[in-house]
Amino acid sequence: MRFSFRSLSFRLLLLTIFFVMLSEVLIYTPSVARFRLVYLQEKLDSAHLAAMAVNVAPDRMVSEEITYELLDHVGAWAIKVVRDGVPMEMLKRPLRPEPDVRYDLDRAGVVTLILDAFESLFQTRNRVLQVRGTSPQNPSAVVVVTIDEFPLRREMYDYSWRILNLSIVISVTTATLLFVTLRWLMVRPLEQLTRSLTAFRRSPEDRSSDLADVGRRDEIGVALREMAAMKEGLRSALRQRTRLAALGTAVNKISHDLRNMLATATLISDRLAQSQDPEVQRITPTLVRAIDRAAALCSTTLNFTRETPPLRVEPVTVAELLRDVEHGVPASELGALRIHLADGGDLAVRADRDQMFRAIANLIGNAAGAGAGRVTVTAMRRDRQVVLDVADDGPGIPEDAVGKLFQPFQFSSRKEGTGLGLTIARDIVQAHGGRLTLDRTGPDGTVFRIELPEADR
Repeated sequence: MRFSFRSLSFRLLLLTIFFVMLSEVLIYTPSVARFRLVYLQEKLDSAHLAAMAVNVAPDRMVSEEITYELLDHVGAWAIKVVRDGVPMEMLKRPLRPEPDVRYDLDRAGVVTLILDAFESLFQTRNRVLQVRGTSPQNPSAVVVVTIDEFPLRREMYDYSWRILNLSIVISVTTATLLFVTLRWLMVRPLEQLTRSLTAFRRSPEDRSSDLADVGRRDEIGVALREMAAMKEGLRSALRQRTRLAALGTAVNKISHDLRNMLATATLISDRLAQSQDPEVQRITPTLVRAIDRAAALCSTTLNFTRETPPLRVEPVTVAELLRDVEHGVPASELGALRIHLADGGDLAVRADRDQMFRAIANLIGNAAGAGAGRVTVTAMRRDRQVVLDVADDGPGIPEDAVGKLFQPFQFSSRKEGTGLGLTIARDIVQAHGGRLTLDRTGPDGTVFRIELPEADR
């Protein structure tokens, strides 16, 4: 296994350690506050026990030596016990500092305890604390004890160090177990998927890199099966594309040679048209039309198989494109069809004028072939694009042909058509970064929509 600092495995390991440590920090925060609270409560308990020695002493008085011993045992400067608001027992040193901070444990909430704990941890000097709280031994007694903060902070540091060591052990153990598990369940299969896809890209026909279906029912198993199905579909498409490419090359050569033969046949048909024989004059027009249709089929097929030449894009208005079509398409192809620009003629698109002439001419020629008498073009601006709606008043497109409009040799509005006009028009529009779609069709006519990038003014 190759290890990389940019690999998914390494990132997963780092994230696992980070989140486990973050969990330990979230656990440590209330824990250290709880540790400090218990420490202070134990001080109150010890202080109460020390103060009770005053009760058993004669006349409730103890010597200065015993007072110091009791205060040293507790680690306090002064101790006071209050019952019903009245001080009952007290132990104190003659020379004692004034408290820097006062804490009432009975009124401290969770947030306050946490903040006070971290305040103690981050102190750099020894403060004198006066802690007040209910005695753990007697709920009716309130104990007030004055202590140094340094011993408390030292105990908190020791506790934090133990927690840190334990957290490191837990984090490393948990991260290792989680990393190994996730690598086995996810990362390793993903690496296999990646290697398989890379090998497939380099050599689609090579099946040695295909992954076997291990029967997993989770998302990884679904991905394995879907990838296997995708590979088979792509291999089938590649084989078909290879056959079609070979067929296209053959058709291209045949169409080229056939067009040359038809050129010779056209010359002969022109000679025949000059004959005075009535029988020859009767059949010659049919022969000429057949030769013309065959030549048109060869030319259209050659145009379809030929790659779209590099576009010479320039700003051109919609009105200019329609004028090119009106003047460039032979009247014999348009027949009685009339072209009308309804709106947006001044909108400019970024287009190759000659190529867009072919695309729009194919659309309008199809409308004429379907029997339409009028084509209305409407242009509008939308999201930095120019949208052209080419609407005719023809009989509409048959329902069974709608799904295969843009498939080669599948649909033509003319009886003698090749079925390549819409395909060529779509390819030209897509080469411009646009889109050609069928907007709607019905008995009242058909509307094709062309979307092209708007030209900068």
